[in-house]
Amino acid sequence: MEFTPSLVGCVISSANHSFELVRQSGECVINLPTTALTDVVAKIGNTSGAEIDKFQAFGLTAEPAHQVGAPLIRECHASFECKLVDDALVERYDFFIFKVVKAHVARLPRHPQTLHYTGDGVFMLSGKTISRKALFTKVG
Repeated sequence: MEFTPSLVGCVISSANHSFELVRQSGECVINLPTTALTDVVAKIGNTSGAEIDKFQAFGLTAEPAHQVGAPLIRECHASFECKLVDDALVERYDFFIFKVVKAHVARLPRHPQTLHYTGDGVFMLSGKTISRKALFTKVG
């Protein structure tokens, strides 16, 4: 399947070590963990990369990215290499707009239960699928 670059908006708190790294480099990797990493993700959020090596401290594996300098996390289901395209809202809202330039997704499981942080120590899970393929017809 061919990859089409797309835009993604992301809030990175100015209190985070990552904030200045992204501002200076203009790039990042957004890693998408599954629920198997829930406790690790929560612990990572309570530490600073300025003080510890998070990969070493939490037993994660850094993989080189193809188009950006930031690493992928091997244990995550998906990783999106991103380049900053618009920083107009950074000063006021800590809101970055990135172009996804390369996507990496594990083949299995096909429909993983992924983890999404909503704030204040709370996560949302995704992964349940509902198929209605029989109701769709191919166009073209």
